[in-house]
Amino acid sequence: MATEISGTKRPGGRTERTRLAALDATLALLGERGYAELTVEAVAERSGVHKTTLYRRWESAEGLVAAALLMGAEQEWAVPDTGSLEGDLRAVNLELVRYFTTPGERELPTASISAAFLSPRAAEALREFYVDRHARSAAAVTRAIERGEVPPGTDPVEAVRVACGPIFYRLFVSREGVTPADAGVAAAAAAAAAKAGVFTATNGGTASPPA
Repeated sequence: MATEISGTKRPGGRTERTRLAALDATLALLGERGYAELTVEAVAERSGVHKTTLYRRWESAEGLVAAALLMGAEQEWAVPDTGSLEGDLRAVNLELVRYFTTPGERELPTASISAAFLSPRAAEALREFYVDRHARSAAAVTRAIERGEVPPGTDPVEAVRVACGPIFYRLFVSREGVTPADAGVAAAAAAAAAKAGVFTATNGGTASPPA
């Protein structure tokens, strides 16, 4: 979810650079220490932004974490286009597996989810992040509808949820680990259900627009 700071001047000038420095430092410390051990003082030391500025803008460590988690929605990301719904969903799931299992990378997303159980503001920020990801991922289902691969009225977001759900279940509920093969099975199951019309309103789906 972190956003890299480049040497290129960004809109907002110094204020924007200060924001990015503070929030990138917050994400780094969240991954290293976890939410419970993250402090405004540590963010100030890591970022070089004075703690008075941090308190004035974000009020607390909780506010910093919530703002930092929302930075993920600023990143450029699009669901892969493999030419089939199953292929697209598999690609999304493989990205999840990599992100949550690779040493040196898994610490931040894991800590982000843990923070959501400890902080209402972090929980809301993480929910907003996944609303954005769901909306972008829905493009895979929209393409499948246009190809005639799945029925019109298929709920794009629900299909994505069903594809990704088993990954999160294995990681955070059953704690049994997850593999690329598991990612493929979950994607195939969701794609098969979508083709069968499970996610249409007539079969109990919400058929809601991406949200």
